[in-house]
Amino acid sequence: MIRAKWKARYLSLFGSRKKALGIIIAWLLITIILGAVAPSAKTLAVNGGEGHVRNAVPSAEAQEQLAKHFPSGDGLTALLVFYREQPLGPQDEAAVLEVSQWLESKDAPAAVSGVAPYSKLSEAERHRQVSKDGTTALLSLSLSPNMDSDAIDETLKLVRNKVEAIIAAAPSQSGELQFAITGPAGIAADTIELFRNADFVLMLATVAILLVLLLVIYRSPLLAVLPLLIAGVAYAITDRLIGLGAEWGWFTVEKQALSIMMILLFAVVTDYCLFVYGRFREAVSEGLAGNQGSEGSKEAEKLTRYAAMSRTMRSVAEPIMFSGGTVLVAMLALLAAVFKPYHSFAAVFAVTVIVMLLAGLTLVPAVFALTGGRLLKRSKVGRKAMAKPETYATYDEYAKDDSYSAKRPPIWLRIANFVVRRPALTAIPLLLVLVAGTIGTSGIRYSFNLLQSFPSDTSSRIGYEQLERSYPPGRLAPVQAVLAAKEPMAQDAGDGKAIKRLSELLSEQSGLAAANKLEPGKPAGEYGGFEMASDKLALRQQLLMEGSPYAQESLDTLERLRADGPKLIAESGLDPEWYSLYFAGQTSLQTDVRAMNEQDTRVLIALITALLAVMLAWQARSARLALLMLGTILLSYAGTLGLTWLVLHFGFGFEAISYRIPVYAFVFLVALGVDYNIMLVSRIREEARKLPWVESIRRGVAQTGGVISSAGLLLAATFGVLATQPLQELYLFGIIMAAGVLMDTFLVRGMLLPALLLLFGGKNRIRSVDKSITTANFSK
Repeated sequence: MIRAKWKARYLSLFGSRKKALGIIIAWLLITIILGAVAPSAKTLAVNGGEGHVRNAVPSAEAQEQLAKHFPSGDGLTALLVFYREQPLGPQDEAAVLEVSQWLESKDAPAAVSGVAPYSKLSEAERHRQVSKDGTTALLSLSLSPNMDSDAIDETLKLVRNKVEAIIAAAPSQSGELQFAITGPAGIAADTIELFRNADFVLMLATVAILLVLLLVIYRSPLLAVLPLLIAGVAYAITDRLIGLGAEWGWFTVEKQALSIMMILLFAVVTDYCLFVYGRFREAVSEGLAGNQGSEGSKEAEKLTRYAAMSRTMRSVAEPIMFSGGTVLVAMLALLAAVFKPYHSFAAVFAVTVIVMLLAGLTLVPAVFALTGGRLLKRSKVGRKAMAKPETYATYDEYAKDDSYSAKRPPIWLRIANFVVRRPALTAIPLLLVLVAGTIGTSGIRYSFNLLQSFPSDTSSRIGYEQLERSYPPGRLAPVQAVLAAKEPMAQDAGDGKAIKRLSELLSEQSGLAAANKLEPGKPAGEYGGFEMASDKLALRQQLLMEGSPYAQESLDTLERLRADGPKLIAESGLDPEWYSLYFAGQTSLQTDVRAMNEQDTRVLIALITALLAVMLAWQARSARLALLMLGTILLSYAGTLGLTWLVLHFGFGFEAISYRIPVYAFVFLVALGVDYNIMLVSRIREEARKLPWVESIRRGVAQTGGVISSAGLLLAATFGVLATQPLQELYLFGIIMAAGVLMDTFLVRGMLLPALLLLFGGKNRIRSVDKSITTANFSK
């Protein structure tokens, strides 16, 4: 009784022009108020970095030990890379010396807190700093601590301008000396530059492609613009709500999250507009057909329009609520992640989905109810419905209409007939393709190097790759081994000898570069390669990886060093109860990132799958139906991931993809795939109340096919816009999402799921169907 009462109240919101207008005004007022009092999320977005939400990982503990026992007043490091194709000449080394002297002078930017003592070295020592092939020289500088990304960017711009001026003024040699800035500070500055105009480009491209596609689909400028205006209002509110949450410290806003948020919001709100308008058009046509010949046709049309919207939302509100609810559940499940980037996505996307859901249930129907008459008259499809409502209302009259007698049936009616006639022939090839794609996921290789995601002409990537070519790979990001003691270490000869032995044992570990070993004839220090902290509670030693610090083999080496730490301490003669060995640095961090990613991938897939299974069973009122839907969703995800990897790897030469893409793709493909499942199955269940199971599936596919395929096309195109983004991680995610949505919309949702529903889906299913299915008996 209470549920029916609230449902009646909700449906009455669209029963008149005054009520529909009131809803629109309320949304506009909220937009204006939030725009005046709340900050934009963009102004508070950050690059959150990679780490554990509670810093409960070995790399964080090692960094804490390093900061505690070897404190430094410096912030991020920038590496200035000078290089040529041929060996550097005297003029080049003189230019590098001048840069070093400038950085050490009072004229250098105030934010430069420290510089490597290059200018204090003798000429022979400076020459030895050049790479072995003679093509590259390196200067390092440190910036002040706690600088934000914009300040880092401005400081490095000053450094770049001065260095380029010094190089330009230097005596000419064959070809100009090349220069790049890399290292943590260089990466931070390039990230700011990459995203400076990216949001504007993304917004412009999203709106443009949606506008073009909506014009093609509906051939009505008004109908093309209205969904974008509705999405724009929802986006403005979402942006300010997220900004408020970030300002009040409730959650962190990642820049990448905002890019994906905008894509998701525009795409899904536009989809809701398509679903609502499609059913609204049917309802108006049926209402006009019933009122033909009545007096006051304009007034009858107006009354029919508002009644039709109430009738539309009676059918559509529950699917929208469940589809939005499943997406919300999937986003909230990200709170179970321990990896910061995944965890921080949860709040941003939860807010986004709530606003999208409210817009789909209130703003979208209110706008279409208010403008419905004009929309139907201006839309080509709508004009046909208004002119011949008795024909357009139902498919069973299709063949009887003389104006259509010479035309073929609609494409989705033909597809529906084929699926009903040949469910096994439809399902088996599609299942084989998806299973083959799923098998292909086993060959995916993942990259843990952020710079590989940057454009190839980015300064930090150019500098990194030049160093990689000219210096031992391990020097790009050395590992700091920290030996911490429970009490200050005494000047004990036995302990000193044991620490030396530990230093030797560490240097001899497989996977580390030969440069870690002491050169023959060179005297060892008091503690071997270790350096004692001033508080006598710790020592540190630099270790170089044999390969790239970000390679999977280096991560395996670091993982083994951690596991063998207590054993190495014991072998050296020290007491493992009093000494602990930590490993800090980028390789250590990426080892933890890999472990966190693997854990979160398992947890999120299991958790989201379980939650969606419960929600689908509740919505479909059938465990069998829910399992069929969920099975096709998961198979669609795995098949898409495997097939796109095969194309990217063998077709375009990609050696690896970002380790984050499988999780991002799973969350969004699965959550959005549920939307189309619910829309299709809800229509099938609605038809099944008055038709046999086979006929309800055929009618459900035919009636929803056009709307779902249009919505999927819009969603795929919108995610495809991410290809305009500068980070490889984002544009590959966009490509995989676009491919997955298209496959899911046209093949899985339009053909595979209905075929499986016919084969396994209901107690009233018919295993053999008459092959002579015509359009005339479609709904008889």
